[in-house]
This record gives sequence, C-alpha cells and structure tokens, in this order.
Amino acid sequence: MKAFAILLVVLCAACASAGTPSTGQLTGAATPQLAVSKFLASARAQDLQAMSVYWGTEQGPARDVVPRDQLEKRELIMQCYLTHDKFAIMGDAPGQHGSRVMQVSLTKGQLTRQTTFTVVRGPSDRWYVSDLELEPLKDLCASS
Repeated sequence: MKAFAILLVVLCAACASAGTPSTGQLTGAATPQLAVSKFLASARAQDLQAMSVYWGTEQGPARDVVPRDQLEKRELIMQCYLTHDKFAIMGDAPGQHGSRVMQVSLTKGQLTRQTTFTVVRGPSDRWYVSDLELEPLKDLCASS
C-alpha cells in the first residue's frame, strides 16, 4: 500500500510538471513546418484563438505574452495578409539563435506571392511562428 501511495504521488507530480496549458492541449507545434502550416490554416479559418496558439516567442504562445486587445488587432491584420487558397513551404533554413527561416508561397486566385516566416523553439520543445514579412503579401490583402 505504501508503494502504491508513493507511485501515485510520483505520477501526480509528473502530470503537474508536464507543461501543458490548462486546456490540456499543447501549444505550438512539434516541428517548424507544422507551426507554419497550422498558423496558416488558423488564419485562413479566421480563428484568432488558434492563431494565438501557433504564434509566439521563445517564452511560449503569443496569447500568454501579448495583451489580448493588442493580440486580436495584430491577428486581424495578419489574417488579411495571409488570406490564401493554398500555400507551399518552399524552403527551410537555419536562422539566428536556433530559429528556422521558412520560405512560403501563398496563392489567392491568380496571385501567388512568396514571403518569409521565422519560427522559434519555445517551452516543451514546441515551435512558434515568431515573425513573418507582410510586405510581399500586401496585394493579397488588397484583393480581399
């Protein structure tokens, strides 16, 4: 019985330190490519909550570090620029301080534009989109 109690304490401690958010789901993505894919899918679906799970810094998701009113304003702007019918990750290269730099092609109707995403590793070895160049995508937003 004593061994069972000790095992139970150890299991509870392991669960508590697993680093998952209160929702029970991990934030970020397992790979840099998946972080970009999930972020773009969230933007296409106009899902601000999901975007804030894949957008972040080395400290974690943006939803935990950016004030909510600022977070939503920034995400709404990004949604306009990231409107697309399809996308492709064209390249993946090492960036500064362990980040990854992803070349991404977005297509909306007859327009195809390429831009750069920077993806960083955060807590629990999860990846977050930390930056992206919006300027090359301005006409995708204008055509919305």
